[in-house]
Amino acid sequence: MFKFIFTLLLTFNITFGATASDFFDFSAEDLKEDLQTARDDGKKGIFIFFGMADCPFCHKMKMNVLNKPEVIKFYKENFLNFEIDVYGSIETHDFNGKSISHKDFANKHQVRATPALVFFDLDGNKIFTRPGYSNLEEFMLLGEFIASEKYKTSNFIKYKREMLKK
Repeated sequence: MFKFIFTLLLTFNITFGATASDFFDFSAEDLKEDLQTARDDGKKGIFIFFGMADCPFCHKMKMNVLNKPEVIKFYKENFLNFEIDVYGSIETHDFNGKSISHKDFANKHQVRATPALVFFDLDGNKIFTRPGYSNLEEFMLLGEFIASEKYKTSNFIKYKREMLKK
């Protein structure tokens, strides 16, 4: 009986107690390689959550947004999702293969406040930055805005306003 219930849970991808760590994907600290993985997996791009340990709004997003099953499902279907500590000394390789610390990577992309929600296309070009906390509804709209490529013809404020009217 246990085997049947376990198989049923796996089949329907039922999750209990999802956490923000379920939202983030594993990276080998090579964003150039991650871009190729995103392309191979049919993703729309790469999403990076720039944060820091003592950021209350980063924590709030992790506790109230990034741990929601519908958020995890949508973002994992459309993006590879990574977290970068704006003060981190971990060495990574940027989209060009150059070795760089997390801190320097954040500075390179002009992250000045946390959280910063940054999307990159499949060529490693930054296509959208949203500084600050986003609630569940706004974060989902943001993901849809990028995944649908509406960012190419509209701005997020206009898109959000139109979607909230529906």
